[in-house]
Amino acid sequence: MTEVSSLTGRLLVATPALADPNFDRAVVLLLDHDQEGSLGVVLNRPTPVGVGDILEGWAELTGEPGVVFQGGPVSLDSALGVAVIPGEEGPLGWRRVHGAIGLVDLEAPPELLAAALGSLRIFAGYSGWGPGQLDDELSDGAWYVVESEPGDISSPSPEGLWRAVLRRQRSKLAVIATYPDDPSLN
Repeated sequence: MTEVSSLTGRLLVATPALADPNFDRAVVLLLDHDQEGSLGVVLNRPTPVGVGDILEGWAELTGEPGVVFQGGPVSLDSALGVAVIPGEEGPLGWRRVHGAIGLVDLEAPPELLAAALGSLRIFAGYSGWGPGQLDDELSDGAWYVVESEPGDISSPSPEGLWRAVLRRQRSKLAVIATYPDDPSLN
Protein backbone atom coordinates (compact mmCIF):
# COMPACT_ATOMS: atom_id res chain seq x y z
CA MET A 1 0.00 0.00 0.00
CA THR A 2 1.40 3.39 -0.91
CA GLU A 3 1.57 6.44 1.36
CA VAL A 4 -1.20 8.07 -0.69
CA SER A 5 -3.64 5.25 0.03
CA SER A 6 -2.81 5.00 3.72
CA LEU A 7 -5.69 5.89 6.01
CA THR A 8 -3.38 6.67 8.94
CA GLY A 9 -4.68 9.68 10.83
CA ARG A 10 -8.20 9.42 9.46
CA LEU A 11 -11.36 8.43 11.28
CA LEU A 12 -13.43 5.33 10.77
CA VAL A 13 -17.03 6.09 11.65
CA ALA A 14 -19.22 3.02 12.10
CA THR A 15 -22.20 2.87 9.76
CA PRO A 16 -25.57 2.24 11.39
CA ALA A 17 -25.55 -1.19 9.71
CA LEU A 18 -22.31 -2.36 11.37
CA ALA A 19 -23.41 -5.35 13.43
CA ASP A 20 -20.33 -5.80 15.67
CA PRO A 21 -21.29 -4.59 19.20
CA ASN A 22 -17.63 -3.64 19.84
CA PHE A 23 -18.02 -0.92 17.23
CA ASP A 24 -21.64 0.19 17.54
CA ARG A 25 -21.56 3.95 16.75
CA ALA A 26 -17.79 3.90 17.19
CA VAL A 27 -15.40 6.57 15.99
CA VAL A 28 -11.94 5.03 15.48
CA LEU A 29 -8.78 7.06 14.96
CA LEU A 30 -6.44 5.04 12.72
CA LEU A 31 -2.90 5.18 14.09
CA ASP A 32 -1.46 2.86 11.46
CA HIS A 33 -2.76 1.50 8.16
CA ASP A 34 -0.55 -0.34 5.68
CA GLN A 35 -0.14 -3.71 3.98
CA GLU A 36 0.64 -5.31 7.36
CA GLY A 37 -2.77 -4.37 8.76
CA SER A 38 -4.38 -1.53 10.69
CA LEU A 39 -4.40 -0.29 14.26
CA GLY A 40 -6.56 2.37 15.86
CA VAL A 41 -8.33 3.48 19.01
CA VAL A 42 -12.03 4.06 19.64
CA LEU A 43 -12.38 7.71 20.65
CA ASN A 44 -15.87 7.55 22.12
CA ARG A 45 -15.82 4.74 24.70
CA PRO A 46 -15.04 6.23 28.13
CA THR A 47 -14.78 3.74 30.98
CA PRO A 48 -15.53 4.45 34.64
CA VAL A 49 -11.82 3.95 35.49
CA GLY A 50 -9.94 7.14 36.30
CA VAL A 51 -6.53 7.65 34.67
CA GLY A 52 -5.08 8.22 38.16
CA ASP A 53 -6.19 4.73 39.17
CA ILE A 54 -3.76 3.12 36.73
CA LEU A 55 -1.29 5.80 35.58
CA GLU A 56 -1.09 8.28 38.43
CA GLY A 57 1.58 10.52 36.90
CA TRP A 58 -0.45 11.09 33.74
CA ALA A 59 -3.80 11.85 35.41
CA GLU A 60 -3.42 15.62 35.67
CA LEU A 61 -2.32 15.88 32.03
CA THR A 62 -5.47 14.32 30.58
CA GLY A 63 -8.52 16.37 29.70
CA GLU A 64 -12.09 15.90 30.83
CA PRO A 65 -13.39 13.37 31.34
CA GLY A 66 -10.26 12.21 33.15
CA VAL A 67 -10.96 8.54 32.56
CA VAL A 68 -9.39 5.73 30.59
CA PHE A 69 -11.08 5.04 27.25
CA GLN A 70 -11.60 1.56 25.82
CA GLY A 71 -9.54 1.76 22.65
CA GLY A 72 -10.95 -1.46 21.30
CA PRO A 73 -11.41 -5.12 22.02
CA VAL A 74 -7.72 -6.12 21.65
CA SER A 75 -5.22 -6.19 24.57
CA LEU A 76 -7.39 -4.48 27.16
CA ASP A 77 -4.59 -4.93 29.69
CA SER A 78 -2.28 -2.58 27.78
CA ALA A 79 -2.38 1.23 27.64
CA LEU A 80 -1.80 3.65 24.77
CA GLY A 81 -1.44 7.39 25.11
CA VAL A 82 -2.53 9.58 22.20
CA ALA A 83 -1.73 13.27 22.32
CA VAL A 84 -2.01 16.38 20.22
CA ILE A 85 1.17 18.43 20.24
CA PRO A 86 1.09 21.57 18.11
CA GLY A 87 4.18 22.74 16.28
CA GLU A 88 6.87 21.26 14.11
CA GLU A 89 8.88 19.36 16.68
CA GLY A 90 7.53 17.15 19.41
CA PRO A 91 9.26 16.43 22.70
CA LEU A 92 11.07 13.25 23.66
CA GLY A 93 8.54 10.58 24.52
CA TRP A 94 6.17 11.45 21.67
CA ARG A 95 6.06 10.04 18.13
CA ARG A 96 4.10 11.81 15.40
CA VAL A 97 1.45 9.68 13.69
CA HIS A 98 -0.32 12.25 11.53
CA GLY A 99 -0.30 16.04 11.66
CA ALA A 100 -0.27 17.13 15.31
CA ILE A 101 -1.47 13.70 16.51
CA GLY A 102 1.00 11.25 17.99
CA LEU A 103 1.67 8.42 20.41
CA VAL A 104 3.00 9.02 23.89
CA ASP A 105 5.57 6.75 25.52
CA LEU A 106 3.78 6.14 28.83
CA GLU A 107 7.04 4.81 30.27
CA ALA A 108 8.59 8.28 29.88
CA PRO A 109 8.38 10.75 32.77
CA PRO A 110 5.17 12.81 32.29
CA GLU A 111 7.07 16.03 32.97
CA LEU A 112 8.98 15.53 29.69
CA LEU A 113 5.77 16.14 27.76
CA ALA A 114 3.70 18.29 30.14
CA ALA A 115 4.65 21.69 28.69
CA ALA A 116 4.11 20.62 25.07
CA LEU A 117 0.81 18.75 25.37
CA GLY A 118 -2.23 20.23 23.68
CA SER A 119 -4.39 17.29 24.79
CA LEU A 120 -3.93 13.71 25.97
CA ARG A 121 -6.11 10.62 26.14
CA ILE A 122 -5.26 7.25 27.63
CA PHE A 123 -6.71 4.12 26.03
CA ALA A 124 -6.95 0.58 27.38
CA GLY A 125 -6.56 -1.74 24.43
CA TYR A 126 -6.84 -1.00 20.76
CA SER A 127 -8.70 -1.93 17.59
CA GLY A 128 -6.74 -4.06 15.17
CA TRP A 129 -7.21 -5.55 11.72
CA GLY A 130 -5.00 -8.07 9.92
CA PRO A 131 -3.71 -7.59 6.37
CA GLY A 132 -6.63 -6.74 4.08
CA GLN A 133 -9.24 -7.16 6.82
CA LEU A 134 -10.12 -3.47 7.17
CA ASP A 135 -10.12 -3.04 3.40
CA ASP A 136 -12.69 -5.84 3.18
CA GLU A 137 -14.86 -4.14 5.85
CA LEU A 138 -14.62 -0.87 3.93
CA SER A 139 -15.68 -2.63 0.72
CA ASP A 140 -18.62 -4.13 2.61
CA GLY A 141 -19.73 -0.63 3.69
CA ALA A 142 -19.14 -1.12 7.42
CA TRP A 143 -17.30 2.20 7.89
CA TYR A 144 -17.33 5.76 6.67
CA VAL A 145 -13.81 7.20 6.29
CA VAL A 146 -13.50 10.90 7.13
CA GLU A 147 -10.77 13.36 8.03
CA SER A 148 -9.86 13.69 11.69
CA GLU A 149 -9.49 16.95 13.55
CA PRO A 150 -7.14 17.36 16.53
CA GLY A 151 -10.13 18.15 18.79
CA ASP A 152 -11.64 14.71 18.13
CA ILE A 153 -9.11 13.15 20.47
CA SER A 154 -10.06 15.35 23.41
CA SER A 155 -13.79 15.83 22.85
CA PRO A 156 -15.32 16.76 26.23
CA SER A 157 -18.51 14.95 25.13
CA PRO A 158 -17.22 11.65 23.73
CA GLU A 159 -20.69 10.08 23.83
CA GLY A 160 -21.82 12.57 21.17
CA LEU A 161 -18.73 12.23 18.95
CA TRP A 162 -20.35 9.86 16.42
CA ARG A 163 -23.09 12.36 15.62
CA ALA A 164 -20.73 15.37 15.79
CA VAL A 165 -18.23 13.89 13.31
CA LEU A 166 -20.98 12.96 10.86
CA ARG A 167 -22.76 16.30 11.26
CA ARG A 168 -19.65 18.28 10.23
CA GLN A 169 -19.31 16.42 6.91
CA ARG A 170 -20.22 18.37 3.79
CA SER A 171 -21.95 15.46 2.14
CA LYS A 172 -24.86 13.08 2.58
CA LEU A 173 -23.08 11.79 5.69
CA ALA A 174 -24.31 14.84 7.63
CA VAL A 175 -27.86 13.45 7.36
CA ILE A 176 -26.75 10.09 8.81
CA ALA A 177 -26.05 11.95 12.08
CA THR A 178 -29.83 12.03 12.60
CA TYR A 179 -30.16 8.25 12.28
CA PRO A 180 -32.09 7.03 15.34
CA ASP A 181 -30.47 4.77 17.91
CA ASP A 182 -33.28 2.27 17.36
CA PRO A 183 -34.82 2.65 13.88
CA SER A 184 -37.62 0.20 14.75
CA LEU A 185 -39.12 2.91 16.98
CA ASN A 186 -39.83 5.15 13.93
